[in-house]
Amino acid sequence: MIPPLTADLLIQAYAQGYFPMADTADGPAHWYHPDPRAVLPLDGMKISKSLAKQIRRKPYRITDNRVFEQVIRACAHREETWINEEIIHAYTDLHKRGCAHSIEAWQGDQLVGGLYGVSIGGAFCGESMFSRATDASKICLAYLVDHLRTQGYRLLDTQFSNPHMARLGVIEIPQAQYLQQLAEAIKLDVCWGDS
Repeated sequence: MIPPLTADLLIQAYAQGYFPMADTADGPAHWYHPDPRAVLPLDGMKISKSLAKQIRRKPYRITDNRVFEQVIRACAHREETWINEEIIHAYTDLHKRGCAHSIEAWQGDQLVGGLYGVSIGGAFCGESMFSRATDASKICLAYLVDHLRTQGYRLLDTQFSNPHMARLGVIEIPQAQYLQQLAEAIKLDVCWGDS
């Protein structure tokens, strides 16, 4: 069990490499600080030929920060989730403060994919993504990587890796190396900006 989540507590925790996850949608949250840590080097995203073709086709309208709470709720809407209501409320508050952001993929007026995460200085800590249409979350990730590079971010933390994320270029690094990169990144005066 951890203290009630607040935006201030989340910022302090992320700055030290911690993030919360709940056991279930209605279970308590716990702090995590994995070793090794998964990151996606901003110059290392692997885009397959088929994904590159999809991106060129522009099958979705991509926006950012339009429907943050809808995105986090869509990420939570799965059989097994670590996102409970406390997390949804705390991150939505963090978003209102300008420290959490979402990328959204639309088909017409339907939200078909997205991702969200926490931004501190030049570090972006990706939290979760979802997809209801072909490659929607991957296209959102490619958009995110491009945006972070353009704005001068240095670190994209993905917390954990899996075979799907590894195919996109996610690597694992020792916790100590992650903490050094995090400390350097959060000192940067980087702004999410308009996109």
